[in-house]
Amino acid sequence: MKIAVISEVSAVVKNPDIVASLEGRGHEIINAGMKSADDKPELTYIQTGLLAGLLLGTKKVDMVVGGCGTGLGFLNSALQYPGVMCGLLSNDLDAWLFGKINGGNCISLPLLVGYGWAGDINLKFIFDKLFSVTGFGKGYPPHREESQQQSRKLFFGVSESTHKPLAQIISDLEDDVIKPALLFPGISGLLDIDNLPSDIKDAIKRRI
Repeated sequence: MKIAVISEVSAVVKNPDIVASLEGRGHEIINAGMKSADDKPELTYIQTGLLAGLLLGTKKVDMVVGGCGTGLGFLNSALQYPGVMCGLLSNDLDAWLFGKINGGNCISLPLLVGYGWAGDINLKFIFDKLFSVTGFGKGYPPHREESQQQSRKLFFGVSESTHKPLAQIISDLEDDVIKPALLFPGISGLLDIDNLPSDIKDAIKRRI
């Protein structure tokens, strides 16, 4: 699985903990967001949520791991984009249920609130449980599996129907939102803009 870690400014100090908790599991980890408080342009959860939508919507990654102080800002930001199913994971049980029931593609972590002693260990436990799930999105408990699989399928249809196409979103967003995201170091190469569908490629090139 190709996983993008996208950190924003308020909790960037926790970026090494996130990357360390994901390493050694056989996945390709791309540290795509801020790695230091000195990185420019500065990204808030507004831009990291947009980047989650772009990377998932263009299928450049299979999963995004982000977050912010509470995890709620990034959660809400990422859900503004089509095809993103984001869960707020605070502990290993959240992670297991999110994998088992929702089978989502985006994770938001609370990285300041409640992130105290052994917070880095809690992150490892979260990913231990998430990646221990067999049958991602299969449902739980067993007698609810069929209904939950149907709900998950419906969710992605609802998401596509209730959002603008990605190219239109890119065209309509304010400069303060989209320019820091598109101009952040490494993002252009990660998106591989010239090989994107023509409508998305043209929309991005008009904004950078």
